[in-house]
Amino acid sequence: MAEYKIKDIEILTGIKAHTIRIWEKRYGMLIPERTDTQIRTYSDADLSFLLNVSLLNKNGVKISKIATMETSAIHALVTDIRLSPAIDNAEEKLILALLELDEQLFRNTLNDLIHQKGLENTFSEHLIPFLDRIGVMWLVNSISAAQEHFISNLIRQKVITEIDKLGIPDKGAQSALLFLPEHDWHEIGLLFYQYLLRSKGYYTYYLGQSLPYDSLVDCIQRLKPTVVLSSWLTAVDQSFITNYFKQLQADAPGVEFMAGGAQIHVHAEALKGLITEVKNAASLLSLFK
Repeated sequence: MAEYKIKDIEILTGIKAHTIRIWEKRYGMLIPERTDTQIRTYSDADLSFLLNVSLLNKNGVKISKIATMETSAIHALVTDIRLSPAIDNAEEKLILALLELDEQLFRNTLNDLIHQKGLENTFSEHLIPFLDRIGVMWLVNSISAAQEHFISNLIRQKVITEIDKLGIPDKGAQSALLFLPEHDWHEIGLLFYQYLLRSKGYYTYYLGQSLPYDSLVDCIQRLKPTVVLSSWLTAVDQSFITNYFKQLQADAPGVEFMAGGAQIHVHAEALKGLITEVKNAASLLSLFK
């Protein structure tokens, strides 16, 4: 069972810590455990309860009313809201889908978001914050590897579906080759890059996860893409990543290299002159105008 501090609960539910304390004191809605130093700690059940409370409150049910409701009544109301297409409740629905391994809830919520906002805005405004929340939950051991893989694969499948809807641009168009370096398996961001480039008419060569260096160089030399784009999330030291791109420039001269991800940001100063950093979707699109 996971143990959360109140700051973790604030991040995961979107409810301010001050508000949670008021609810505890005024309505007795939660009785958190306390450490020897009187620091509040919360359980998985507390997290799930607060997500449900947040859903009800956003849909017009007063906190004073929720505080008097039986658990069964809360669950019944939450079920009705979960079946509704309202995107105002998207964040809570996504977290609940993760906790409960509820594929239908996740797909319905994501489809509603994409229908109303498009994939680009959905990814930037909802999926990136959601993935950040998953990171917090992973750090406090509140989700298993199975839950993380379950959600990651659902997102991956959806992005691929949206890419397929775009069709394949003419091969005479400008082209981009996309890859993840060896031992990096986090491809959701890279797939989203592919979607953005395809949506702007770029022909893309998507080479996927953990690509051996020699295979990368061979493909660049044969395909001659306009741009080579990668994402680096798995931790690497500065000397490795700078030597990697120095060697890549020597082996594939005349090619423009772009990269994003946490490791690129961490080592951005050392990588100046070797690559162009991609910070987010907007910066990627600005580079391809």
